[in-house]
Amino acid sequence: PVTSSTSAISYKRAHPQKHHPTLSSYYHPPPPAPSAEEAVSSILYNTPPSPSISQQRQKHIFNCLVQNEPGVLSRVSGILAGRGFNIDSLVVARTEVEDLSRMTIVLRGESEVVEQARRQLEDLVPVWAVLDYTGHKVIQRELLLVKVSILGPEHVLAQMKSRRTSLPSATDLLSVQRQQRAQWSSGDVSEEEEQNQIEIMSPSSALRQTHDHLGALSELTDLFKGKVVDVSSDCVSLELAAKPDRVDAFLKLLQPFGILEAARSGMMAMPRSVVLDRFESVEGQEEGAEDVGSGVDASMLPPG
Repeated sequence: PVTSSTSAISYKRAHPQKHHPTLSSYYHPPPPAPSAEEAVSSILYNTPPSPSISQQRQKHIFNCLVQNEPGVLSRVSGILAGRGFNIDSLVVARTEVEDLSRMTIVLRGESEVVEQARRQLEDLVPVWAVLDYTGHKVIQRELLLVKVSILGPEHVLAQMKSRRTSLPSATDLLSVQRQQRAQWSSGDVSEEEEQNQIEIMSPSSALRQTHDHLGALSELTDLFKGKVVDVSSDCVSLELAAKPDRVDAFLKLLQPFGILEAARSGMMAMPRSVVLDRFESVEGQEEGAEDVGSGVDASMLPPG
């Protein structure tokens, strides 16, 4: 029973997780409703631990409006590299305005040091303004293109080496299983035992297996609002545009299938627009004009 306030991490150390046996095929009656003490214990165990000191460095999002000319990207990245910043993401492209480009830079660091770097970036001649979206409500999107195997995780290593259009041969499967056993266990296995454990699938079995994997990947992609952009005999290419955290979760769920290639565009950010009440009186809008804003300081905008 929980008699006092207990942190989640201390509760996990005192109560290790139990591994329950798998359910059998016959019908099990529904479990009884948990008591309040059991519910609190489950919530405490599933609560993630507090972040470490290294994870407490705040993530900063810069939006740089720069002149579209050669050498701007190298000068901006050079200033950040000179101050010891590791850029997590950098996206640059032209805007709807001629000769104007927008850079979205994501980095981590102390607020005071990052602010000094922001002011130093603004001093550059081709930089119009550097907007700091840290702590504001912004729309974050990142594009992911990933190629996933549909042959099964046991064929991924041979598939990455050979890139054949058919199933890997028995020799490739043998080398893959040797590498996997060397990683999973330290015991020695004879070659005869390895040969006996190799199972070569028939064409029909391989077709059913690839179809099942393709269906599972399609359902998982639909759950994340992604798209299937290419399908071949041994792999499938997926596309996802979502928040960076959602992209990370999608990649973790794809790892058991076997990721062959992955490309990420980097994060793009744009501040959210203010929702105004048209029925609100003009006096009320004037009084709350200072409190309601787009999250961007007007003094940071370019002149004119």
